[in-house]
Amino acid sequence: MIFPSIILLLSIHHVLAQYMSDDLMSFVTLPDIRALKFDVRHHNRDRLSPGYWFVAPYLHIGPDKPASIYEQYQIGPYIYDGEGRLIWAGSPLFDNRNVFDFRVVNSLGDQPHLSLVLQHSWDLKDSGSGVILSNDYEVKRKLPLRSDLGAFDIHEFKVRDDGKTALVTLYPTHEITLEDFGRPENKTALLSGGFAELDLSTAQVIHEWDSFNHIPLPETVHYGVNSPVEGPPGWDYVHINSVDKNDEGDYMISTRFTNTIYLISGKDGHIVWRLGGRKSDFVQDFKFSKQHDAKFIESNGTRHVISFLNNASDEEFSEETVSAAMIVELDTGVTPMTARVIRRYNRPDNGLSRLRGNTQLLPNDNVFVCWSQGGYISEFSPEGKHLFSARFTLPRFSTYRAYKFEFTGRPRAPPDIVASVTGTDASNLVTTFWISWNGATDVAWWHIYAQASEFDNPVLIGKTPRTDFEIMYIASGYLDWVSAEAVDSRGHILGTSKVHRSKYPDWKSVGYNKGQSGWPTPQNPATLYPVTSTWNGSATDKDNVSHGPLVPSPAAAEAQSLKAIQVLSSTSHAVRGIGGFFAFALLVCLVSGLVVGFMVMRGWRVQLYQRPSMECLPEEQARLRFDPLG
Repeated sequence: MIFPSIILLLSIHHVLAQYMSDDLMSFVTLPDIRALKFDVRHHNRDRLSPGYWFVAPYLHIGPDKPASIYEQYQIGPYIYDGEGRLIWAGSPLFDNRNVFDFRVVNSLGDQPHLSLVLQHSWDLKDSGSGVILSNDYEVKRKLPLRSDLGAFDIHEFKVRDDGKTALVTLYPTHEITLEDFGRPENKTALLSGGFAELDLSTAQVIHEWDSFNHIPLPETVHYGVNSPVEGPPGWDYVHINSVDKNDEGDYMISTRFTNTIYLISGKDGHIVWRLGGRKSDFVQDFKFSKQHDAKFIESNGTRHVISFLNNASDEEFSEETVSAAMIVELDTGVTPMTARVIRRYNRPDNGLSRLRGNTQLLPNDNVFVCWSQGGYISEFSPEGKHLFSARFTLPRFSTYRAYKFEFTGRPRAPPDIVASVTGTDASNLVTTFWISWNGATDVAWWHIYAQASEFDNPVLIGKTPRTDFEIMYIASGYLDWVSAEAVDSRGHILGTSKVHRSKYPDWKSVGYNKGQSGWPTPQNPATLYPVTSTWNGSATDKDNVSHGPLVPSPAAAEAQSLKAIQVLSSTSHAVRGIGGFFAFALLVCLVSGLVVGFMVMRGWRVQLYQRPSMECLPEEQARLRFDPLG
């Protein structure tokens, strides 16, 4: 009975893990989104390459059926900064579907673009596509595959540097006899590996290649002479996972079930050379296996420098004890051809990435590596110093690849703002603001406004630095008709939210003491904040912002005075029965305390809800001062 009980407990744990939320972030301004949290470990921030992380978390590698219960958006394309703070959640744009190979493209005009693979739908009514977005996060192109090529493969969608074509991987199906394995009487379905080059304007296939009849069956390490035959889709005998093209027009592919990187002639499709595997054409001083993401760094005649991830293992076997990112130099102008390792970066936790992953050489010569499982990513200096690593807080999600790019996001949608009013009486009403702008990269400050009515001018009530995806700001008073303005570090306005009305509770149910003034009503911000200037379309002048204690409105001050008198009266009645000296001493202490309390309410209390002035601090120091992760 013990073993079945253990199995049952593990099954329950697996089911419950899918509905955990400890590893997800929630936002008041975007309640439908639950973004994954990163656990970040920095070792040398000064040497990191600038840029954002581009990840595409998924729960299952295949598409899931729609859930019978409401689920917030979690999977899909996401952008994070170098501290693991969310920049953009793109899941709602793709209806919570799996997305792969999410990266920046800089060859489609003056502004950066984004590209990704949208996986086929669970019911195959949508075969998936390569997608290109502008930097305002609008879909500009969707490139489907020709119908006879099947669903759009998840491994690769690489827009070339000329901005005219893109490379994709293919998985055609064939039927073969097993004559190469000495079993000519047996037939099996065969899932071959190929690639295509697509015209970005028309999605037409302008070049196509298939491993069938090019890579013989005995090169596979995944099947053998005794492997049983399979029906469609068949033996996945090479498993292509990347394709790249050099300036000479030849293509390089990685196939992990042959442990080989191939160069394919762009003229006639023949195999120019093999690196690794059972038929390597090179003398090499290293080994690798189950590799991913083979890419050209340089390719000039007989000299090629390439990068790839040496997984060194798969679902069943391990050829080495640790996975590594590798940069290799190939000399094809000598006999025999040679291959040598220029750089090697072992996985920092000395583990194995049995599936997936990629290696990226950054502009400053650092190397960024995705180890895939659990969203594990790392960056190294050229000489191999481990600069940082991060991974999802819990390992239930992964990302097939991850990249690091500099990027400027200019969302077309306006910033989001939510405000709500709380308090127990007229003396302590406050308005809390939550503000975010999904995808905006350059916001340094938020300017916050309120107006007395829909038709009154907005009044600048305060400003706060942007220190996270969503910021919270608390201001004195019952403020209605609120908005926020995004400002960059140079004082330029980037965008303004729509005007929203503040939410308020059922005052009776929250125990509000209405006293003689009745239930709360919105206050005029121009009265509450008389030293701040009214909005003029470009309220970025720092001199227009009050940095001293804010003075309560006359109504609030009157309520505070009334409250103090009521407390004094109650105290006087309470001490009548106490002896003279002790009563007098107690009354003096209480009066002194109330006077101090009254002073706090009149002048100091508002400062409890104000961020300290940051005008005297340089921009970077100001950000660090209020950086919750710093």
